[in-house]
Amino acid sequence: MGDSPDIRLGNLHIAAGEIDHVELLSSQTSALYRSQEFTDVTFVVEGSKFFAHRVILAARSEYFRALLYGGMRETNPEAQIEIKDTTAPAFNALLKYVYTGKVYLGEFKEETVLELLSLAHKYGFLALESALQGYLKATLSIRNVCFVFDTALLYQMTDLGTTCLSFLDRNAVEVLSTDGFSCLTKSGLVEIIKRDSFCAPENQIFRAVREWVESAEGIAEADLRDILDKVRLPLISLHDLFDIVRPSELFSADAILDAIRIKTESRVNEMNFRGHLVPEENIATSRHGAEVIEGEMRECLLDGDTTHFDLDRGFTRHLIVDGDRGICIDLGRPSIINTIKMLLWNKDQRSYSYYIEVSMDNSDWIRVIDYSKYFCRSWQTLHFKPRVVRQVTRLTLMQYARYIRVYGVHNTVNKVFHLVHFECLYSNTTCELGADGVIVPSENVALPSLGASVIEGVSRSRNALLNGEVGNYDWNIGYTCHQLGSGAIVVQLPQPYIIGSMRLLLWDLDERRYSYYIEVSCDQQSWVRVVDKTKEECRSWQYLTFDARPVVFVRIVGVDNTANEVFHCVHFECPANQKEPSICGSDRTDSSEQSVMSADTTISSIM
Repeated sequence: MGDSPDIRLGNLHIAAGEIDHVELLSSQTSALYRSQEFTDVTFVVEGSKFFAHRVILAARSEYFRALLYGGMRETNPEAQIEIKDTTAPAFNALLKYVYTGKVYLGEFKEETVLELLSLAHKYGFLALESALQGYLKATLSIRNVCFVFDTALLYQMTDLGTTCLSFLDRNAVEVLSTDGFSCLTKSGLVEIIKRDSFCAPENQIFRAVREWVESAEGIAEADLRDILDKVRLPLISLHDLFDIVRPSELFSADAILDAIRIKTESRVNEMNFRGHLVPEENIATSRHGAEVIEGEMRECLLDGDTTHFDLDRGFTRHLIVDGDRGICIDLGRPSIINTIKMLLWNKDQRSYSYYIEVSMDNSDWIRVIDYSKYFCRSWQTLHFKPRVVRQVTRLTLMQYARYIRVYGVHNTVNKVFHLVHFECLYSNTTCELGADGVIVPSENVALPSLGASVIEGVSRSRNALLNGEVGNYDWNIGYTCHQLGSGAIVVQLPQPYIIGSMRLLLWDLDERRYSYYIEVSCDQQSWVRVVDKTKEECRSWQYLTFDARPVVFVRIVGVDNTANEVFHCVHFECPANQKEPSICGSDRTDSSEQSVMSADTTISSIM
């Protein structure tokens, strides 16, 4: 018949030989909604009758199929089925959705939307359930979040529940005074107030809990203990402990005395604080209330500019001398963090050593990163472990801070510590950590994108050894080399990593063999030999393992080449890994690296 033209007949459309009457079918099916014609089942909800067609219900829902035609079958064709535990408006909305595929949520009260969600969950309308969850997430408010959270908890709707908890964390103070909070189920109440990130003054949390208990009827003693155990008495002032908590008689005298003992005998950083949690977002910004309160040229550190800096501008600094308090950032409020990213001044090859401490009161400090014995440069990606804190009868994990102090202890060029950029956050990406907070990477970190560089060796192209090119090399390009008996190839990682394996590719376009050894160091002064191939003839790919240890510098030293007096290496990585490069979500590009020294006049002759 040749090409089929598009034909429109009224609102009917025939395209490329396909007849599409979906709108007509939907319109005709929708006409059956609330029509008593041909109906063969009646539902009764709150005294209201809803007439329906068994076959349509069964086609749309496995639950209704079982109820009307299966083991749950109602044998009387005109049976009335009573539906309990819901409302007439919610069931009416569900029936409308069954027949039309549409429901206009803006017409309903929030209570009806929640009832409709429970019906969609009960009867297996997964698409409707998902759409309702999306609507509720988009319309969360201070007033309704507790009701929505209780529903999500009841029906184990993890995604909706997580969104509610995040909203509750961000609006803790306001939520405590709502009617919704006092109407929470016991499970919902416990899930909310036990969170480290539900950050409100503890005396306000106690008042809200007291009001909840007073309005609850017949609460079991075990449930009451479970709720009260989540209130952190040591965070309440002595005045409020005596004047508000003690008169309530919710806590025993011993519990109050234990709280007073913890307040008076514990270090501040050992207290079980609550903190604000903003996942995957840098909170060291003025928008979040952060500011630099110690250090010189403070205005530069948090401005977000990681490009425009030189010898005179674009960084914050402090003198590396006794008595100097380093560079201190006030986050503006107690916060939960586990990751710090910062840029050390890197316009030349200098390296720095430093440590980082955190505090809640700018007085009692806890060291979370100690790189005082490591040489570091350029971008630093740092993670630290939560600390264990004893809270009367239980242990909890905390990683709270309001103040962060970065203190430089060494600069390989002078007595000044320079910090170009600083950020901190809570990351959901987990990393294995060793002593001093040193990361144990699972993937290659010897990458220029992470700040690694070749600081000794001869090559035609910048960082050829680390660029990942393992198939594009010949007699003239694509390798790094050094003269046997003189020098070495040295790779500097931007910060220490716990390394236990390496992989390298020796130049292999003919049958020559090499002998070599590899040493590692943290400060470019004390070296440890981890690989010894001096008595072997090696060729092509080398996969090397050794006892894992902190590594900043890797020195590859060739001792023999069966063809000439030069050692050639095409590719290096540590740890040995075949995966795409990344480290704990970091993806930094250091645009200021200097080229490795070149020797264009001699390379072609040393192969």
